[in-house]
Amino acid sequence: MSIVADVRKHVSAARAAGRVIGFVPTMGALHAGHISLIHAARKRKAFTVVSIYVNPTQFGPNEDLTAYPRTFETDRAACRDAGVDLIFAPSDPVMYPPGDQTRVSAGPLADTMCGRHRPGHFDGVCTIVAKLFGVVQPDFAVFGQKDAQQALIIRRMTRDLFLPIEIDVRPIVREPDGLALSSRNAYLSTAERRQALCLNRSLHAGRASLLAGAPRDTIVATMRDVVVAELGENMADEAIDYLVAVDAETLEAMTDSTHQLLLAGAVRIGRTRLIDNLLVDRTADGR
Repeated sequence: MSIVADVRKHVSAARAAGRVIGFVPTMGALHAGHISLIHAARKRKAFTVVSIYVNPTQFGPNEDLTAYPRTFETDRAACRDAGVDLIFAPSDPVMYPPGDQTRVSAGPLADTMCGRHRPGHFDGVCTIVAKLFGVVQPDFAVFGQKDAQQALIIRRMTRDLFLPIEIDVRPIVREPDGLALSSRNAYLSTAERRQALCLNRSLHAGRASLLAGAPRDTIVATMRDVVVAELGENMADEAIDYLVAVDAETLEAMTDSTHQLLLAGAVRIGRTRLIDNLLVDRTADGR
């Protein structure tokens, strides 16, 4: 029996027993952020499936596919401790067998932010998530807010393709000093780890500027100033991929009438590309 058929057999048996199927797709190198997604599925009394697969089609030619941390035995133990019911850890030939041709386009939501700086990345994400959904056939899937653009794109794909899957997006898990948890944090040196805090600090500065009534250009400039203060002007110019204040649903530039906003950024600290974001409800937060 193939690994795909085996997964479907276990999922079908769980569904026949009256279980709801929850799914947490990951690329491994699990940390507390991933575990929080698993716990979210477990709290819903779901039969919880976790995939561990480093998907090659979402990496560009000069990105860190070969260097991306692969820690399967540690990940398997973490899944066991978290109460995962089934791990799906396929190989490349399983997910992209000979003759495989179909790809899923992420659409216009991928034209900005990370998509602008990583061409084709979200097409690869949509393709693998669609394939994983086809294997697992979950009732709901859990994603993290840290990858805000990804979560929006997956939700849109699910809606556009009429997939009967709820997309549950959970809050960012952070270190005590505010750094968003990421598998790529392992790349950071001690000095780079300190510098990495400038991204989250810049987002909070942008939030304060936003709630004080500043226009978008001033908000973004305020965010940039925080990164410059930490890294210096020349290094900041090289480090910043983007800093934006956008509509949280459309990713279009914010206007005076935008109430649900996303402040987001990507910076490169050494060889490590980090992303982070803050959701701001302008109405609830006082303006």
